[in-house]
Amino acid sequence: MQEYERKQLLERVEREGATVGADIPETITVQGEEIDLRTFVFEIKRRETVPPGERERVEQAKRNLRRERVERLEAIEEGEISREEGEELASGIIGIDRALNALENLGPTDLEREQQAKQAADTKRWMSFLKKALGQEDGAGARRGR
Repeated sequence: MQEYERKQLLERVEREGATVGADIPETITVQGEEIDLRTFVFEIKRRETVPPGERERVEQAKRNLRRERVERLEAIEEGEISREEGEELASGIIGIDRALNALENLGPTDLEREQQAKQAADTKRWMSFLKKALGQEDGAGARRGR
């Protein structure tokens, strides 16, 4: 592969909008193990939140995908590869990026749900305090009017 071709491929995978319109690969080989990546991502994204038991599995998948991305990028940067191999690696990197984007943008986690519940409880306590302070709690105002 010529040096200018290598630079073009690297520029393509680092471009901000590279994943726009890109598909998540059906399968991908990560560290010698073939993964049904598209099925995994859609299975996780289908849920509103990631259940606690699945969270570690998702985090491990993201770490593995990032590691694989770095390895493929290094192969383009430094490897003795053909133009075709470089194209294949670049397409794979873009697919990995697409999958990582999908996994990073999952719905709210349990921590976020806990924070929302705490906020709602705080608001309820505050409103209860205000009603007591203003004498409007459960008919208290009617008793005062007598």
